[in-house]
Amino acid sequence: MKLLSTLARVGGLRTAMAALALSAATLAVAQATDPAATVRGAVDTWLKGRYKVDEVRKTPVAGIWEVRIGSDLLYVDEKGQHAFIEGNLVDLKSNRNLTRERTDELLTIDFKELPLDLAFKQVVGNGKRVIAIFEDPNCGYCKRMRKDLVNVKDVTIYTYVIAILSPDSEVKAKKALCAEDKARAWNDMMLGGKVPGNNGTCDTQLAKIRELAEKLGVSATPTAFFSNGKRLQGYVPPAQFEKMLEDNSKS
Repeated sequence: MKLLSTLARVGGLRTAMAALALSAATLAVAQATDPAATVRGAVDTWLKGRYKVDEVRKTPVAGIWEVRIGSDLLYVDEKGQHAFIEGNLVDLKSNRNLTRERTDELLTIDFKELPLDLAFKQVVGNGKRVIAIFEDPNCGYCKRMRKDLVNVKDVTIYTYVIAILSPDSEVKAKKALCAEDKARAWNDMMLGGKVPGNNGTCDTQLAKIRELAEKLGVSATPTAFFSNGKRLQGYVPPAQFEKMLEDNSKS
């Protein structure tokens, strides 16, 4: 009786294992033949448990599926390889933002072609890392970036002054550019609000800088260019800026 019961238990275990194997195989086949399952699985893997997929449904576009996470919508190809997320094309496996990479490529310039004589120059430390920045005297984020730059080591900064934000931007810009020490006058004004006391009637390069900005597509401040030509639009925190400066200063 014991032998028979043991055989029965073994038989039952084998049956259960076979059933599990069959279920796994069925699931694999289902995912291979059901795009919805493939899409859900790919997005779940990409999310890594941070959020839950609430719904997967077809769209009117062949091969594109809608994935709903709460009230947010993603659009994923039926193979679960790429997704449109907030207007950006993302590689789900590598988590690369392909739209951002392409945009960065299009916005990259040839740094060597910048007319550096239109900017004023500051050298900190050995100055081995080089950056060019377009700033407006009334730009709040420019002031924050300028404050951060005080603590950046071993950098050469070329500052292009443009007047685009406020009616008195040009007045302040001219006063800074007419100062004997442009770099010091600019820092004093941006960091301490001290506008130079001169009359601001000297010849400046503001018109040419404005033309240069238009040519480069600079329409907001601050806009910075690293020595490899990569563009930074807007303000980023100090640690992030330092990493970007270091990464984009490598040969």
